[in-house]
Order: sequence, then C-alpha cells, then structure tokens
Amino acid sequence: MTSELFSPLRLRSGSVLGNRIAKAAMEENMAGDGQLPGRQLLELYRRWATGGAGLLITGNVMVHAEALTGPAGVVLDEAAPLEPFIEWAKAGKAGGGALWMQINHPGRQVQADMPGVVWGPSAVGVDLGRHSSRFGRPVAMTPEQIEATVARFAVTAARAEQAGFDGVEVHAAHGYLLSQFLSPLANQRTDAWGGSLENRARMLLDVVRAVRAAVSPAFAVAVKLNSADFQRGGFDADDARQVIAMLEPLGVDLVELSGGSYESPAMTGRPADARTQAREAYFLDLAKDLVETSPLPLMLTGGITRRDTAEKVLASGVALVGMGTALAVTPDLPGRWRDGREADRQLRPVTWSDKALASTASMAQVRHQMRRIARGTKPTPGTHPAYALVCEQLQQRRALRRYRAWLPESQAATAVSRPA
Repeated sequence: MTSELFSPLRLRSGSVLGNRIAKAAMEENMAGDGQLPGRQLLELYRRWATGGAGLLITGNVMVHAEALTGPAGVVLDEAAPLEPFIEWAKAGKAGGGALWMQINHPGRQVQADMPGVVWGPSAVGVDLGRHSSRFGRPVAMTPEQIEATVARFAVTAARAEQAGFDGVEVHAAHGYLLSQFLSPLANQRTDAWGGSLENRARMLLDVVRAVRAAVSPAFAVAVKLNSADFQRGGFDADDARQVIAMLEPLGVDLVELSGGSYESPAMTGRPADARTQAREAYFLDLAKDLVETSPLPLMLTGGITRRDTAEKVLASGVALVGMGTALAVTPDLPGRWRDGREADRQLRPVTWSDKALASTASMAQVRHQMRRIARGTKPTPGTHPAYALVCEQLQQRRALRRYRAWLPESQAATAVSRPA
C-alpha cells in the first residue's frame, strides 16, 4: 500500500508535486564568481534531484545585490546573466521533481563587515547580547526603498520562471526583512507599514501581489512564514493564523511554517520555548493549531529525520513535509523511506551553552556536509562543530573579498541598465 507520504499533491496553480516530501531551503552560501550559481551548486542539486523528494526548494536567492545574508549568497536581479540559473534549474529537476527558488532580502540581518546596505522597518538592531556587533546597525527604510524592494522581488520571481524554475518561495520567516516588518519588536513604525498587524503585513502582501502578477498562473508561489518568533511580545501563532488568511486571496499555493530568528534560533532546534525542544518536528504543536483554520495547504519544516515523524506530521493535516539538515546528511533519504530504510547517521549535536554561537556552529556543520556532497564525497556527520565553524569562517573570508571586489561592478552595471 502506498503511504500518503508518497501520494501526489496538486496545488492551486495546477502544478503537481510527485510526493509529500520537500527539501526545505538551507542557506548554501556557495555562490561562484559574480554571486552566481556555479559548479558546486549544480552538483549539489543534481545529487538531491536523484534523492527522491517531490520538491526541492533552493537556499535563499537575494533580490538585492547590496543586501546579502552572507558573502557567498546568490543574487538574481535585473543585471544577473540568466544562463547559470538555467543550468541550476536543469540540475535541480534532473530527477523529475519540482524546483522552487526561495527569494529573500535580509533586511537588518546583514553582517557588520559586509559592504552594501543594512535596512529594516525601524532602526532597531539585532539583539544577540555580546554577539550583537556581528550585525550592522540598520536604518529605517523610506517608502521609496520599500516600494523598490517589492519590485525587486517581482523581478527575481519573473527571471526565475524564465530560467526554468517551477515556482518561488517568498521568505518571510527567520527574522529576515519581511519577517522584520511582521514583528512588533523589530517594526516600530507609525506610518502605513507599522502598528496594526494589517499594516505590518502590508509589505509581505504587496510582495506576493507583485510576484503573482509577474509570473504565469501555472507558476507556483509559496510563502515561508514563522509559526512564531519565540520572543515575548513578538509575532505569534495567532498573528500567523491571520496572515495566512490574508495570503489566501492572493493566489498563494502553499505556506511553509517554520519559526525563530537569529535572536531566538528555534529553526536550529534551540528555541526559547521549551515546548519545542527535545523532539523532532519542532513546530508541530503550533502547526496542528494552524491547520484547523488554514485556508491554504501547509508545509512543516524543522527537525524531521525519521519516516514515522513525517507520517505523524501528515496525519496532523499538514500537506507537505519539509526537511533540511536530514538531507544534508543523507541526500537520498526520501528514496530510502520508499524502500523501508532510514538514515544511518545523524548530525553531531551542538551542546554549547552559548545559544547564538551554537546556532552559528550548527549552520556551519550543515554547510560543511553540503560542500562535501557538492564535491562528490560522502557527508561526515560526526564532524566536530568547532572544526566546521573554522572551515566556514575561512570560506566566508574568501567569499567576502570576492563580494567586495564584485559589488562596485554590479552597481555600475545596474546603473547603466536603467534609463536616466
């Protein structure tokens, strides 16, 4: 008997996912020259494409060349050549599954040593205690900058479709720009983008409208949303419920639920909320509540590594199971589940008491595994987090030098391409 896990899912745009397993977005930080997808990313996605997932969602692709989550971030703006993205789309669809591009703007979550801009809804910096200086100090966006950013999301989505991707996922979670606008802690504006939830959701809704208008009806449009920020006074599950209802009339196919931010990194399994610790499917309790009222199909991501957990998630009413870390360790895990097998190994846990540093090390561990897969070697999930962190820092330093050299060229190219 075929389990529901391996049954197709038809979306409102008409696209059909082959099964209910998705590779969720993980920030690869693997851009080649010119902040473009290169050989490493192509090899990584070819490997995932043959692993059995019905959907692959890329790590975040930046809509603004001057605002990156990391120095090796991929940029798809009006000036980027399309050919590398066409090759990426071919690689990611080589196994017959669907491929969506996650599109994102970091807002205030930009490292302090990065060139470019650090924008936010308000001039409220990221609070990481003694690590706060890692991020730049944000300036509050003007209405013109907000409108230009909405337009950038639409440009990136339209170009993703031209390149052969099957959909986009608008990133409005994990404390990035659209999530910052949603949060009453980060968003202290008193104009049309601040105050009430309707106002705080305005930028996200405008982005979704602009994206939907820029792509064809058959192209999938999804949104990644926090089920909660896990911060007192922040965006909570009731807010998420209302935002999902606001998204429904706008032609959204799916909402992926996650949680947390750099300030409360629930997405790496170290949240402030004790309910979500010490088990898989970190956000399942909140998802169960949201499923009851959601007019849109939901995808749940966060800590799922075993088939029985995935089956429980689907049994709760969630339409799609998202996995990140598990597929960085075992890229063929969906295929294994189909054959009645499980993963052989898990990623070594990070037990450091410093929450912010532990989260950074966890992400470094995952990227270390992705780089190994991209080189054609096997993952080594037992890698010590300190070693992975040092390797990551060296990679970032080299990438930062390349990005600093490239950005002025990009700015000049963009200025030339725009009419006076």
